[in-house]
Amino acid sequence: MRQRGSRRHSPWQQDQPWPDPPWASSRRRHRGPPAGAAIGAGLFHVLGARDLAADGLVYHPLDALAYAILLAGPFALIWRRRHPIPVLLITMAASIGFATMAAPRWMVMIAPLIACWNAVKQGQGRPAFLASAAGYVAYVVVAVLLAGQLGLPPGTRPGLRTLVVLAAVLLLSMFFGGAAKAQSEHLAEMARSRAERARAQEEQERRQASEERLRMARELHDVLGHHLSLISVQAGVGLHLMDNQPEQAREALTAIKTASAEALREVRAVLGVLRPEEEAAPRQPALGLDRLDELTVSAGLPVTTTRSGEPRPLPAEVDRAAYRIVQEALTNVRKHAAPGSSAEVAIDYAPAELRLSIRNDGAVGPDVSQEGSGITGMRERASALGGSLQAGPLPDGGFLVTASLPVRQEPP
Repeated sequence: MRQRGSRRHSPWQQDQPWPDPPWASSRRRHRGPPAGAAIGAGLFHVLGARDLAADGLVYHPLDALAYAILLAGPFALIWRRRHPIPVLLITMAASIGFATMAAPRWMVMIAPLIACWNAVKQGQGRPAFLASAAGYVAYVVVAVLLAGQLGLPPGTRPGLRTLVVLAAVLLLSMFFGGAAKAQSEHLAEMARSRAERARAQEEQERRQASEERLRMARELHDVLGHHLSLISVQAGVGLHLMDNQPEQAREALTAIKTASAEALREVRAVLGVLRPEEEAAPRQPALGLDRLDELTVSAGLPVTTTRSGEPRPLPAEVDRAAYRIVQEALTNVRKHAAPGSSAEVAIDYAPAELRLSIRNDGAVGPDVSQEGSGITGMRERASALGGSLQAGPLPDGGFLVTASLPVRQEPP
């Protein structure tokens, strides 16, 4: 997921993106230029002071000292994001200093209000309240209680209405700062939630792709293992009978042709999930127990099939898994059992599950006790559906595979 603010690159440059310049990361971290509020507050202070001087309400010449006091607060706003509380104290002290020279007007309070709002927005609510209260008390003490001792002009003393409005404006600035903080936290939480959902969706897609690859690998193993082992057996038979019994050798070659065609059809069906949507869907019937007779006829050994219970339509995933388990079990019989062995396949349609039993009556090879990928794949198929599978040699010879696949009851 490309980070916001990074540059676009050519395809051959995606692994080595150009780093963003330092000022770009600073712009992403702070919205708007830090000096914008300082310039705006400075204009308000200077223009407001000139209007007051034009009306004769400034009792000190607008010299360099007066302008320095006027602009000290706005200039300090440049550092309001790094040092919110010290900047708030500086702006209030500068405004109080100019208040001793002129009549009380709101234009020279812009910098303290911005500093107060910013401090609360940055999560410094309690320190900002204490600093504002301290500045307010200092203004009352200087401009009201000690005005006579300090020799301040009478026009600089605020009335009760001015003091109440000033307190209300400070409280409103803190309130709006808290609202801005809550909004920014809400937006940040929404961004985190979107990122978390995106990560969860990506992880789910990755997990589904992995499961699909595992399913395809298991399907291909069953298809190729079954048909290639059948082709190998029939090829051996054909070679053995080619000179003495050519008719039976021809039957073996026909069986090889049929098995290879069936293998190709099943491989195409397994890989059909990779087919683009606009292409036609495969016309091969889905694999299931209704094709069990075809499987046993072409198994390459005598197979007896018995069914018990009441046959009924099965969910597609259960039907396909049952077919693959029988197919893999017969493949293992053909690979490991002694020549001339036969197999028995029993299918029991229980009320809540499907039971499978595949047994061969011949001797087995010495490596049958080692669980290979075939038995592991059958067990994983059963486990994926919430069932179980057992496989092992029998005491009197032969090998037995039993599986139990739960079947959900479909509503009528």
